[in-house]
Amino acid sequence: MASPTERKDFESTKKLRDVMGKYFAELGRGPAEGKKTAWCTSVGPAELLRALGFQVYFPENHGAMLGASRMATDLIPLANARGFSPDICSYLTSDIGSYLKGQTPLQKMKLDGPPKPDVLVYNTNQCRDVKDWFQFYAREFGVPCLGIHTPRAIGEVDDALVHYVAQQIEALVEPLEKIAGARLDRSRLEETVALSRQCTLLWKSVLETAANVPSPLTFFDGTIQMGPAVVLRGAPDAVDYYQTLLAELNDRVAQGIAAVPGERFRIYWEGMPIWGKLKDLSTQMLSLGVCVVASTYCNSWIFEALDPADPFRSMARAYSSIFICRSEDYKEQYIADMAARFRVDGILYHDAKTCPNNSNNRYEMPQRLQARLGKPYLVVHGDLNDLRLYSEEQTRTNLEAFAEQLAQG
Repeated sequence: MASPTERKDFESTKKLRDVMGKYFAELGRGPAEGKKTAWCTSVGPAELLRALGFQVYFPENHGAMLGASRMATDLIPLANARGFSPDICSYLTSDIGSYLKGQTPLQKMKLDGPPKPDVLVYNTNQCRDVKDWFQFYAREFGVPCLGIHTPRAIGEVDDALVHYVAQQIEALVEPLEKIAGARLDRSRLEETVALSRQCTLLWKSVLETAANVPSPLTFFDGTIQMGPAVVLRGAPDAVDYYQTLLAELNDRVAQGIAAVPGERFRIYWEGMPIWGKLKDLSTQMLSLGVCVVASTYCNSWIFEALDPADPFRSMARAYSSIFICRSEDYKEQYIADMAARFRVDGILYHDAKTCPNNSNNRYEMPQRLQARLGKPYLVVHGDLNDLRLYSEEQTRTNLEAFAEQLAQG
C-alpha cells in the first residue's frame, strides 16, 4: 500500500465557512427579528418558501451534521425509546434524538438549537420517512405540516406527472401566505427560481471538473462543498460562492493539481455518504491512490429543469427528476452514463442499512452494470449515521482488496 500523500487544501474553504456561518447566524437571529421559519426537506420547494419571506431550515442538513460530528450514534437510541424503529432513516432518529436530549452541533455555533418552525413543508420524492419526521415536529410544536406527494419509481417525467405535482405546489401558496402574513410576489418567486437555477448550473460545473484527469475534486470534497447548494438554493450567496470555487477548480485543472496526488484509479460512489467516517475513508483512498471522482449523492442537487418563466411547473419537473425517485432502468442508465463521463475504473455501492431508498445494490444493479460495463464493483455495508452498523476493519480490508483488483485490470 502506498504511503499517505499530502494534498493541497482549497483556498475557497474560508469563504465557505463564512457563507455557511452567516446562514446559521441568520437562522439564530430570525425569530428575534420577527421572521417566520419554515422547515423544508432538502429537495422540497425552498424557492417558494424564500419568495414568501420565510427563513428556511433543512433538518436533513442537521442530520448530516449529527452524523459527521459522530453524535448520532448516541442519540438514535433516544428516538428508538420514543417509538421510532431502529430500521428507519437514521437522519430522522438522530435528529429526533438530538431534539429529545437537547444536544446539537449547532451549539458550537452559539445557537441553542434549530429554530422553532412556524410551518413544516415536505416532499416525498425522497422517501416516506420525511413525512413522518416532519409530522412528529408538527405535533410537538403545534404548527401546520404541509406536503407534496411525488410518485416513486418514475420512468419518464411526462406532462401528466408534472401537472399533478405542480398543482400540489400551487396549492401550498394559500396556506403559506396565511402563515407568512404576506402575499406571494410572482416577480420575487421568478427571481428566486432564477437564482436557484444559476446555483445549480454552477454546482454542476463544479462537479464536472472531476471529469478531468487528474481530478481536482473528490466525492469527499463534494460532501463539504455542497452545503450552499442544499441550504442556500435560491439565495445570491450560493451563486457567489460557487463562482469563486469554480474559478479555483478551473485553475487547478490548468495547473494539473490533483485532488489525489499520483491518482491511480478513479471510482464512482453510489449511495449515501457514511458521514462519521468520511475523513477516515478519504485518508485511506488517498493512501491507495484512489480518487472518488463522482457520485449520485452530490449530483442530487442539480436541477437544470428550473425555469423562472414557469416556476411551478419547472419546480415540479426538477424535483420529480431526481435520481432517488426514478425507475430502476433510469438509475442503471444514469450510472452507466456517469461511469463513461468520469472515466471510472470501478463502482463502490454503499448499502446504507437505514436508507433502503438510496441503497441501489439490492436488486442486482451491480451485477447488471458489471456485465454491461466490464468494470468491477465493491459493496460497502454501513449506514449514513448509525456507526453501529459499520465495520471499520472489514471496510478497510475490502477497500485494499478492491484497489488490488483495480490494479490487476
